[in-house]
Amino acid sequence: MAADVTPWQAWVRGGQAVDTHDKGRVGAHPWYLVMWLTGVDYFSTLGYQPGIALLAAGALSPIATAVLVGVTLLCALPTYYQVAARSYAGQGSIAMLENILPGWWGKLFVLILLGFAATDFVITMTLSASDAAVHAVQNPYLHSLLGDSHLTLTLILLALLAAVFLKGFKEAIELATAVCVPYLALNAIVLVRALAEVATHPVAFPHWRAMLERQGDWTHFAVAAILLFPRLALGLSGFETGVAVMPLIEGSPEDQDSDRPMGRVRNTRKMLATAALIMSVMLMLSSFVTTLLIPHEAYREGGPASGRAIAYLAHDLLGNVFGSIYDFCTIAVLWFAGASAMAGLLHLVPRYLPRVGLAPEWVAYARPLVLVLFASDVIITLIFHASVDAQGGAYATGVLVLMFSASIAVAISLTHERRPLAIFFWGVVVVFGYTTVANIIERTDGIIIAAGFIFFILTVSGISRYVRAKELRVGGYRFVDPQSCTLWNELVAARVNLIPTHSTDRPTRLRLAQKIRQHYCVTDNLTFVHVTLLDNRSEFLSPLELLVRRENGEYMIEASQAVAIANALAYLIQELHPSAVFLGLSRQNMMRQAFRYFLVGEGEIGLMVYTILQHLWEAAKGAVERPCIFLMSD
Repeated sequence: MAADVTPWQAWVRGGQAVDTHDKGRVGAHPWYLVMWLTGVDYFSTLGYQPGIALLAAGALSPIATAVLVGVTLLCALPTYYQVAARSYAGQGSIAMLENILPGWWGKLFVLILLGFAATDFVITMTLSASDAAVHAVQNPYLHSLLGDSHLTLTLILLALLAAVFLKGFKEAIELATAVCVPYLALNAIVLVRALAEVATHPVAFPHWRAMLERQGDWTHFAVAAILLFPRLALGLSGFETGVAVMPLIEGSPEDQDSDRPMGRVRNTRKMLATAALIMSVMLMLSSFVTTLLIPHEAYREGGPASGRAIAYLAHDLLGNVFGSIYDFCTIAVLWFAGASAMAGLLHLVPRYLPRVGLAPEWVAYARPLVLVLFASDVIITLIFHASVDAQGGAYATGVLVLMFSASIAVAISLTHERRPLAIFFWGVVVVFGYTTVANIIERTDGIIIAAGFIFFILTVSGISRYVRAKELRVGGYRFVDPQSCTLWNELVAARVNLIPTHSTDRPTRLRLAQKIRQHYCVTDNLTFVHVTLLDNRSEFLSPLELLVRRENGEYMIEASQAVAIANALAYLIQELHPSAVFLGLSRQNMMRQAFRYFLVGEGEIGLMVYTILQHLWEAAKGAVERPCIFLMSD
C-alpha cells in the first residue's frame, strides 16, 4: 500500500487532519480562559479600529463609536446569545440557516455564506499582518532596519503563518492568554495616560467641542454618526468566533446526560458578554482620546498614526521604550489573530463541505488547505498593497453579512417558536441589513472579494460532487425488525439473483420475473429490491433502513432513506454478493437523466449502477468477486 502512495500524497497526509484538531479538548476549559482565544480576533481590532474611525469620522469618531457600541450591546450580543443556545456544537449561525432551509436551496445558501466567512477570516489574516507590519515599520528602533518595506514584511508574516500551520499548529489557549492579557493591560495603561493628558491639557476638549459646533447641532451629529457607523463596523468582529469555540468551554455536570448542554450555553454567554463589555469600554475610550490628542495630519492615510493610533499615543505620551514594548505586543496579538483566523477556516470549511459531498478528499488534510489560503492571502495583500484602511471595508463586509445572516436565523427560529421576542430580532435584522447594504454600496471591494471566494467554492463544490458521484454514499444500514436480519443472512449465503424494481406490488414483480425467465437461463429464486429516497435529496450520505420479507418463495428487500437509487443499489450488491444482477434501462434522454441523478438521486439507474460498481472494482486491490450484470432494455 505504501509503495502506491506518491511523495505528494505522503506529504499531504503527513500534516494534521483538520477533523481531529480539538479531540481530547472538548469542554475542558473555563470560559474566562477560552475568552482569550476568541479575544485575539476581537481585541486585536484595537490595533487599527481607532485609526480607521478617525479617518472615517474625524471629530465625530467618538459619537460614531458610541453607535457602534450600542449596536454591539443591543443587537450583536443578544443575537449571539440566541445562536449559542441553538448551535452549542460550535457550528454557529450557518448551521442554523442550513437547518431552516433544507434541500439544495439550503446547501446553496451555506456555500454563499462560506464565501463571506472566507472573506472575513482571510481579510482578518491579511489585515492583521498588514497592521503588524505598520507597527514594525513605524517603530523608531526598527525603522532604520526595515525602512519602507511594509508590503514585503506583510508577505513575510503571512508566509511565517502558513509555515507554522504546514508543520502542524494547534490553537493553544495558554498562548492566547499570554498574548492577549498583556496586550489589553498595555492598552489600558496608554488610555489612562491619555485621559490624564486630556484632563490636564487646557485646549484639547474645548478644541474638539469647537470642531463639533462648526458641523451643526446634536441632531446633525446623530444622523451623521448613524451614516458613518457602517465604516466602523469591523469593530463587531469576534462574535462568530465566540460561538465557534463553544466546544472548548466546560459546562455543568448536568451537561453529561443532556442533549442540550445548558451549562456550556450559560458559560458561553458569560464569555460573550464579558468580551463585548471590555471591548466597548476600550473602543469608547480609544476613540475619545485619539480624537482629542492626534492631529489630522498624523492619522490621515500614510501618516504616522494611520493604522496605529493607540501606538502613536504610546510613543508620544510614554516614550519610545514603552511604545516599543506596546508595538511588539501588538505585533504578537495581530499575528495570533491571523493564526486564529487560519485555524477557524481549517475547522469551518471541512465541517460543512465534505459532509454534503461538496469537497474533494484533500479537504480532510490541513496542508493543502493552508496552501490555498496562503495563496489567497498573497493575492489580496497585493490587491490592497497591504493597506490597513483599504482592507477595512472588505473586512466589514464579511463580518456584517455573517451577523446579518445570524440575525435572520434567530428571527426565523423565534418566529417558528411563536415567541414575542421575535419582533425585537426582526428589528435587529433591519439594523444589520441597513449596515450591510450601506457598507457594500460605499465600499464594493468587499463584495467583489466575497464573490471571488463564492465562485471558487461553488466551482470546487460542483466538481467535487460530480467526481464523488461514483462513491457508494451509504452510511451503513439497520434492519427494521429481527426477521429482516435473519432473512438478510439467508440471502448473503444463497448467492441470489438480484432484480431492482421501481414498484413493490406483486403484478410488477410477476411481470419482471416472467420476462427474465423467458430471456435468460435463470432457475434459482429471484430477489427483488426496491429503493425509497430520502426526502432531502441534497444530502450526500445517509444510512439505509432495510425491510426484508419472503412471499411465495421470492424475497423482497425494501431499502428506505437512500440519497440516490443507483448508489444504494450498488451498496446492496456489494453487501449481498449476488450471483447475477438484472438492471433495467429506461432509454430516455441521457442529459435529462443525468440532471435528475445529480439533483434528486434518480435517472438512468441501470447504467449508473454499473458505472459505480466498475469504479469500485477498479479501485479495489487484488481479486474482487463480481456478479454477472445484465442490462435489460424495455
